[in-house]
Amino acid sequence: MTTDKPLGIGFFGAGDVSDLHATGVDRCADTQLIGLWNRTAQTGRAKAESFGCCTYDTPQQLLTDPAIDAVSVLTNLETHLEYVTMALEAGKHVLIEKPVGVTIEEIESMKQLAQSKGLVCIPGHNFIHEEGIVRTRELIDGGDLGDLVAIYVMYHIHHPEEVAARYPGVIRQILTHNSYVLLYLGGRPAKVSAMKSRLHYDEIPQEDIATVNLTMQNGALAHLCASFAADDHSADPWTMMVKVIGTAGSARYSYRDWVEIKPAVVHSQTYTAYRGSIIHEVDRFARICRGQAEPLSSLDDAIDAQRIIEGIERSIDEGITVDFD
Repeated sequence: MTTDKPLGIGFFGAGDVSDLHATGVDRCADTQLIGLWNRTAQTGRAKAESFGCCTYDTPQQLLTDPAIDAVSVLTNLETHLEYVTMALEAGKHVLIEKPVGVTIEEIESMKQLAQSKGLVCIPGHNFIHEEGIVRTRELIDGGDLGDLVAIYVMYHIHHPEEVAARYPGVIRQILTHNSYVLLYLGGRPAKVSAMKSRLHYDEIPQEDIATVNLTMQNGALAHLCASFAADDHSADPWTMMVKVIGTAGSARYSYRDWVEIKPAVVHSQTYTAYRGSIIHEVDRFARICRGQAEPLSSLDDAIDAQRIIEGIERSIDEGITVDFD
């Protein structure tokens, strides 16, 4: 795709994450937010006014606008397949917020359709677009950390019940992040064992904390944790932490390295790195659509991440360690 005009982007969905994607589009020199559609029209109009773009009455109206080259699917998980399919059928490139699909089969369907249409369709695996994560991958690939020993991907950020009620639970909502980071840094795991708990919700049935232990293909061990139950304000807090340990070195990435003292949508503080990861993701998405860059993460990676999530759920449901084929 070669043109002098900015890549025209439309949003399906105007929830909390749309604010970050709008910032990403605004910060990218080669993108322009044309407009959005949202199921609740009043919310959509308010967000469009704040973003400086137009609104559409239906998804079809957005997709028939010739100014739109690509669509960011920012709706709830259960609708992703429907809207991704609509966008691809309309000839639009697609960026899909994570979690990408409800099942492996849904993600495979998206992959096959995108391939048949010759269109870009990538998952919103934003964490791996952070420079610290990319540099860690480079150190691993270059052998600078020696043999991989352990990987930790931790997340401890309190979410009130009324916010958590919007999400399917921390396994699907947060451990998907942990899983694709693990895949990016360490490759596919060989085994998984997991537990979950519900500690501070009065009404909703979702879990608010889950922990996962994995054996990697080379025998290294990994530990993932996702929690909406409580913040961690102790020394060197595990708010969001990635740590890789090898026989010849180690690396760390943390939200706490960039903090603004102001509340965010849910968080008591603003963790600047999260916003930055989406800005970097949007920029790469535009360059991929232009044929100027390769994806850091593909729908194959989204399938592998979903396989880990389903393995976690099976481990919890059956009380077993799950072996991956």
